[in-house]
Amino acid sequence: MIITVAGFKGGIGKTTSAIHIAAYLNTRVPTLLIDGDANRSALEWHSRGEGLPFKVIDEKHTARHARHFDSIVIDSEARPNDRDLRTLAEGCDLLILPCTPDALSLSALIRTVDALRAMKADHFRVALTILPPFPSRDGDEARAILQEHGLPVFKGGVRRFVAFQKAALAGVTVDEVKGDPHAADGWQDYVDIAKQIKI
Repeated sequence: MIITVAGFKGGIGKTTSAIHIAAYLNTRVPTLLIDGDANRSALEWHSRGEGLPFKVIDEKHTARHARHFDSIVIDSEARPNDRDLRTLAEGCDLLILPCTPDALSLSALIRTVDALRAMKADHFRVALTILPPFPSRDGDEARAILQEHGLPVFKGGVRRFVAFQKAALAGVTVDEVKGDPHAADGWQDYVDIAKQIKI
């Protein structure tokens, strides 16, 4: 199965989502993460510390490695144009669209979904990310807006935890961050999303 994580605005947790979804899938089947973003954020994350518990490669090495894995997660180029968006949609089984609960992110997402629907691409789901803590209702309000537009949204969402920044700096998944009381919560947020993916 090929899963592409695509972002249409910076700061929405695209690479974080790709890494943690790949980490969960790797506990089920051998999983490869392909870094297709010019910033190479996933490869940089992987290069720190002891590395991630699954293989991470540059997109240029895909042909050599892809055949050895049962699932592939692609951290795609940020802000794709319509032509690139079509290529992304045609090249995967599931397109995951992270979205933060703010007006700019929601607006960019809705425009992107309109473009996908115009292409007859309906194999996408939205993952709400970087949700502010209780008592904020931003996450619930964002979900309501997305559902009003008929968008398929993963149940649950990923809360905003400093543990994710610590994980990136240490080159590990968030569940491996030591001494942070929310590290396990952050991991569980992604587990709850990834369990909804049929592999």
